[in-house]
Amino acid sequence: MSDKSEQQRLSVFKTYKLYVGGKFPRSESGRVYEVTTKPSAADAAGKGNWLANAPLSSRKDARDAVVAARKAFGGWSGATAYNRGQILYRVAEMLEGRREQYVREVADAEGLSKSKAAAQVDAAIDRWVWYAGWTDKIAQVVGGGNPVAGPFFNLSSPEPTGVVAVLAPQESSFLGLVSVVAPVIATGNTAIVVASEKSPLPALSLGEVLATSDLPGGVVNVLSGRTAEIATPLAAHQDVNAIDLAGADEVLAKELEIAAADNLKRVLRPQPVDDWAAAPGIDRMTAFLETKTVWHPTGSLGASGSSY
Repeated sequence: MSDKSEQQRLSVFKTYKLYVGGKFPRSESGRVYEVTTKPSAADAAGKGNWLANAPLSSRKDARDAVVAARKAFGGWSGATAYNRGQILYRVAEMLEGRREQYVREVADAEGLSKSKAAAQVDAAIDRWVWYAGWTDKIAQVVGGGNPVAGPFFNLSSPEPTGVVAVLAPQESSFLGLVSVVAPVIATGNTAIVVASEKSPLPALSLGEVLATSDLPGGVVNVLSGRTAEIATPLAAHQDVNAIDLAGADEVLAKELEIAAADNLKRVLRPQPVDDWAAAPGIDRMTAFLETKTVWHPTGSLGASGSSY
């Protein structure tokens, strides 16, 4: 008789869920779709190995995510820039602790070797740190005092646009995802993220890290499924203020841009990115900032009537 310790045990498969409002619901439709590894060049059938069943989000899931993002916007946009930076840095800390999990998921999703996947994950972690450092500095770069003809202070300061729908890049399932999400929330916006259609698992796993990183529920909401099916109601939604079309192809991007015009959404068109690991610059932060200008009288100083 074999020892019990030698008996084969059944693996506990991971159940991937959406991340909406700080919780982990299944799609309200009850639908799922199969996610597989990226097929290798030698695979004549063009099929990869099964990895998991991911939630197939519906229009109702998209609307629920908008409600959660709007509810979270006041608190997140009103938080101090320093506090937002602390939370983004905490996300990097938590990812560092789960690095091996993400290396495995990225390798499977993108068909990379373990070393190349590790480089992608390390770059993604570093990107959270980079944007964490910008939260209390971006205002000095894009804001300032304006010279005016008159006894007034004229000050311009950036403010977040609001609720932003983000279509994550299709090919870069983790580094590309972080590169489009982190700048949106670093500046005080809240986000509804549509994960890569073929490789959604790293994005869904990111929700688990965000939930344990002091990020308020609803600041980032992650949906998986058919990009066009989820993005269409988001582009037309009257309570979505902006949309990043990074993960849309040319045809879908045009359709979504037309739908977004109905409530004058700010639209960031898809732009080719050769290397997501390259220095990102500040363009994705400034893309979802509005400028508020305030006038204030200086008054007079001293008997001579001089002013500031």
